[in-house]
Amino acid sequence: MRFPRRTIPRTRKIPNPSKRKAAFAAYISKSKRLEGMLIAILIVTEKPSVAMSYAKVLGVQGRQDGYLEGNGYLVSWCVGHLVELASPSAYGEQYVKWNIADLPILPQEWQYLVSASTKKQFAVLKKLMHRADVETVVNSCDAGREGELIFRLVYEQAKCKKPVSRLWLSSMEDNAIREGFANLKPSTEYDALYQAALCRERADWKVGINCSRLFSCLYGRPLAVGRVMTPTLAMAVQREAAISAFTPEKFYTVLLAFVGGGTASSKRFSQKADAETLLTSCRKEVRTVVQKVERKEKAEKPPQLYDLTTLQRDANRLLGFTAQQTLNYAQSLYEKKLITYPRTDSRFLTEDMAASLPGLVSAAAGAFGVNEAVPVHAEQAIDNSKVSDHHALLPTASVAQADFSALPAGELSVLRLIAARLLCAVGEPHRYAETSMTTICAGEEFSAKGKVVLDEGWKGIERKMLGDLLGKKKESAALPDVHEQSECSIVGAELKEGQTTPPKHYTEDTLLRSMETASADSMPEDAERQGIGTPATRAATIEKLVAKGFLERKGDKKTKVLLPTDKGKALITVMPEQIQSADMTADWEAKLLRIERGEMEPEKFMTEINTMITALVKNTEAAKGADVLMKNKMIGVCPNCGANVVEREKGYFCENRECRFVLWKDNAFFKRLGKRMDAHVADKLLRDGRVRLKDCKSAKGKVYNATVLLSTEADGRSKFSLEFEGGR
Repeated sequence: MRFPRRTIPRTRKIPNPSKRKAAFAAYISKSKRLEGMLIAILIVTEKPSVAMSYAKVLGVQGRQDGYLEGNGYLVSWCVGHLVELASPSAYGEQYVKWNIADLPILPQEWQYLVSASTKKQFAVLKKLMHRADVETVVNSCDAGREGELIFRLVYEQAKCKKPVSRLWLSSMEDNAIREGFANLKPSTEYDALYQAALCRERADWKVGINCSRLFSCLYGRPLAVGRVMTPTLAMAVQREAAISAFTPEKFYTVLLAFVGGGTASSKRFSQKADAETLLTSCRKEVRTVVQKVERKEKAEKPPQLYDLTTLQRDANRLLGFTAQQTLNYAQSLYEKKLITYPRTDSRFLTEDMAASLPGLVSAAAGAFGVNEAVPVHAEQAIDNSKVSDHHALLPTASVAQADFSALPAGELSVLRLIAARLLCAVGEPHRYAETSMTTICAGEEFSAKGKVVLDEGWKGIERKMLGDLLGKKKESAALPDVHEQSECSIVGAELKEGQTTPPKHYTEDTLLRSMETASADSMPEDAERQGIGTPATRAATIEKLVAKGFLERKGDKKTKVLLPTDKGKALITVMPEQIQSADMTADWEAKLLRIERGEMEPEKFMTEINTMITALVKNTEAAKGADVLMKNKMIGVCPNCGANVVEREKGYFCENRECRFVLWKDNAFFKRLGKRMDAHVADKLLRDGRVRLKDCKSAKGKVYNATVLLSTEADGRSKFSLEFEGGR
C-alpha cells in the first residue's frame, strides 16, 4: 500500500451555532430520494456501543446482522483493528523460523490481513461499502491517530472508492453528535494524520519484529522487544538499581519547642555526639533571640484539568486502580455519555467552550452534592494553542440526570475524580500566609516555618468532593507572634534521629509520570505528545510488561509497586542503549509531528528506520557473560524424563527438547476450577505430584476444596486429575 497524497494539515473550525440546525437538516436531506433512487449514507464507527448512540440520534432503528439500517442510513462498526499487518511469514517461507541470517525483515510492499476473529464483521463492512445505494461513507471512528488508521485500513482492504467524510467528536452527548454530523469534514483534511499513523504502525512493526528475533536468536530464548515497552522497562530497572546501590546515612537534628506553639530545627549533624552537645546547651536556655522574621502571603493556583495520563495517575494514587482499569472505566463512562473523549493528551479547553462552563460546573456540583455556589473562572482552563485533537477530560451535562446507583463503583469513583477536577480547575486560588523565622540558641542557628490558611479556595472544593480519599495531610503549625530581635520562650528541646532515603519504588502513578516526561527535553516544544507512548497506549504497555513477566506488582490492594523481575533486569542488561533509551521515541514523535504538518515526507522517515534497523542487525553481538544473566529460572524436575523444568513466558517447560512436558500458565484445567497455574502451584506439582486447592468453583458456582494430582501421558504431556476431600 502506498502512502496517500500529502495534503495541508487539518485545522480546527469552530461551528457557528446559528447554522447548526440548518446544516444538520441539510445533511439529513441527503438520505432522501434523488432522481427516483434512494441514496444511503454508510457510517462506520470503532465500536458497536458508539454505533448504537449514533443510530439513536439519527433515528436508525432497524437492527441487522452487523449493522443498523433506517432513515437513509447504514450504521456499522469495526470492533477495533479489523485489518492488521501480516506476519513475517507472509513475505517468505524463510521467515517462518527465526534466523539471524534472514534479518533484517524490511517489507517494500506491505501486506495486510483480516484476522480470523474479525472476518465476519469485515465482510459486513465490505458488503455495505459496495452496496449500490451507498453514496458516501462517514469515518466515525475515534477522533485520533489510531481511529484514523483503523478506518482507512478497512476502507483500503475493502477496495472501496466512494467519497469519505470525517466525523470528529470529543463528546458523545446527543447535541454534540448532531453538531458533528452537521459539520462533517472532507476526509482529505486528515490525510496527513493517516500518513503519520501508517509510519508509526509500520516502524513499530519493523522494530518489534527485527529486534525481538535478533535478541531471541542471540540469547537462545524468546525475548519481546518494543520501542515503547523496552524503554519503560529500562526506567524501572534503573530505578531499582539506584535503590539497591543506595547507602543510607544517619543524621541528627535538635528541635526547639516554643511557648505558644511551633518548633524550630537546627542544621543536620552527621555525628550524634555533636548534636547531643548542642542539645545539652539548649536545655539550659529558656529564651532565644529572634534574628529574622519573614511573612509572605502566597497562593497555590488551581490544578489543570485532566488529560488521560494525569487521571490514571490520580486514580492509582487515590483509588489504587491500575492505568488499564482507569482507561476501561473512562471508556465506559464516555460511551454512557457522562464524560468527554478520554484518550486525550490536552489539559485545556478552547475559547468556544467558555460560555458553557458555568452550566457544566453547576451540573457537576449538583450531581455530587456540592450545594453552595462554585466560582467559575473559565479563563484558567482556556488555551487554544494547547488543544490538538481533543480538549481536556470533562464530565458532560448528562451527569445532572445520571442514575449513579446504576454505575459500577469503579466508574463512579473515576467520574467523581473528573467532576472534582473540573470544579477545582475553575475555582479560586488556595491562599495562605507563610512565616519563616530564624533564631539563635546556644550559639547555633535554628529555623522554623509556620503556615496559616487565609482562604481554602479550590482545596476546599476538593475536600468536599473527595473527602477521605485525600487522607489527612499534616499542616505546618502557626509560629508565635514575634518580631526581629525579640525574645521567644522555649518549653523544651529534643534530639531527632533520621537517615537519608533512597529513591522510591515505582508505582503505576509515578511510572506513568516518568513515561510522560521521558526525553521531554529532546521533544519539540509544540510536539503533540511528550514522553514515550501515548495517553491511550501507556496503560497497555505496563500491562504487557506484567503479562510477559518483565514487571510484577507487589503490595497491598491500594498501594502496589512495580518491580522488575530477574527476567526484566536481564533483558535490559543485554539491550543496546539505542533500544532501551527513550530518545528514539522522542526523535520519532518530532518527525511524526512534521509528517502531520506536511513538513516531512513519510518515505524519508521510513528510510531512516530501515537504515537504523539494518545497522543494528549488522553491528549487534551477544554481550559477554549474558548466558548467566539470561538463564531461565529452574523450578523443578520433569516427571517424564528427569530433566530440569524452567519458567518461561507462557509456562513451565522441560529443558529436554525431545520431551513434550509443559505446565501452561494459561491452563484450561485450572481455569475450570477458577484457579491459575502460578509458580507456587507448579513447584508443588513437580515436587510432590499434587497440590491442595481451596475454594475451587464448579460451573454451577459451588465452592469446594480439592487436590489436583499430576501425571503424564505416554508421550510426556501433563495430565491432571482431581481428588476430593472425604473421598468424594
